[in-house]
Amino acid sequence: MKINPYSQIQNVYRKQVGKQQPKADVSQKRDQLQISNEAKIMQQETRISTERKERIEALKAQVNAGEYKVNAEDVARKFYDYWNER
Repeated sequence: MKINPYSQIQNVYRKQVGKQQPKADVSQKRDQLQISNEAKIMQQETRISTERKERIEALKAQVNAGEYKVNAEDVARKFYDYWNER
């Protein structure tokens, strides 16, 4: 007479747990980063970024001096073109 009909199932699970392989040593693996030549070229300063920096500095100086004036018509035209997908 069997009191616990599930005893055989539990034994099957125990056998499966024992068969599991040990995990590989993770400490030996390392992350690597590779940067393509194109990305390295993009990271270098170019003539455009130099000109842009100069323009930004000039605009900052105008704003700080209170001399920067916003052309409302140009701003409105840009908004209109953007929202109408031109």
